[in-house]
Amino acid sequence: MQGRARINQQGRIVIPAECRAAAGLKPGDELIVETVGEGELRVRTKEQALREAQRIVARYSSGSRDLVAELIAERREEAASE
Repeated sequence: MQGRARINQQGRIVIPAECRAAAGLKPGDELIVETVGEGELRVRTKEQALREAQRIVARYSSGSRDLVAELIAERREEAASE
């Protein structure tokens, strides 16, 4: 999906309706804006960013490990040794 927009004097951009719909963006969504290249931005909701982070972590986890429990155990060991 591609659309055209212009930056106004206040630095605001109106995302075309068809682009918002294609990206699953709704009025009131809190967005994360990241630079991903020269003159290129990525716009997504916090929920979309969280799902992507979960997909990345899932690639490195077998699914049978409880990473939270491991982290808590490590922190407790560190605290006990202090």
